[in-house]
Amino acid sequence: MINRPDPRQHRKPDWPIETIFIDRWSPRAMSGEALSARELSTLFEAARWAPSTYNEQEWRFLYAHRDTEHWQSFFDLLVEGNRVWCHNAAVLVVVLSHKVFSRNGKPNPVHTFDAGAAFENLALQGAAMGLVVHGMAGFDRAKARQTLKVADDFDIEAMIAIGRPGDPARLPSELREIEVPSGRKKVEEIAREGPFAF
Repeated sequence: MINRPDPRQHRKPDWPIETIFIDRWSPRAMSGEALSARELSTLFEAARWAPSTYNEQEWRFLYAHRDTEHWQSFFDLLVEGNRVWCHNAAVLVVVLSHKVFSRNGKPNPVHTFDAGAAFENLALQGAAMGLVVHGMAGFDRAKARQTLKVADDFDIEAMIAIGRPGDPARLPSELREIEVPSGRKKVEEIAREGPFAF
């Protein structure tokens, strides 16, 4: 049996919210078990319902299942610190966003914002399914653009490791120590009425 931390024992909201927001966190311990195409499609289905400016839906996802022809090229994009634990992921994903509006080619100032909303939908769906969904900044963007042949009018936003929960005891000791759901700043530290006062 996996001794996985329970987010609800580590996190207490100050205001009433849906429990899915507490249950979503970013563990690193994964089992290495495969995800089905149906499960992955369910995650992307959740992502596609995210809000976007002018309904642009400017996010794109490139992915590789472990033990397939594309896996190594995705895995090789990761920095060493992420390779240590991502080798047990079921799927690696690169998140892209279209920098210009498809309707007129003008710059879209919120393409990154909208892609983040799509990721959050995917992450919340993953939490509801009992999966690990861990977003990452630690990878080589220039190499990703070249290796994955990403067009110039798309930004490379992030990578995601997705998998089934694994045993934290199998992580390196420095990662085992931080394999607990993190807390959050108080509302008054992130939201103020009126002008900037942080």
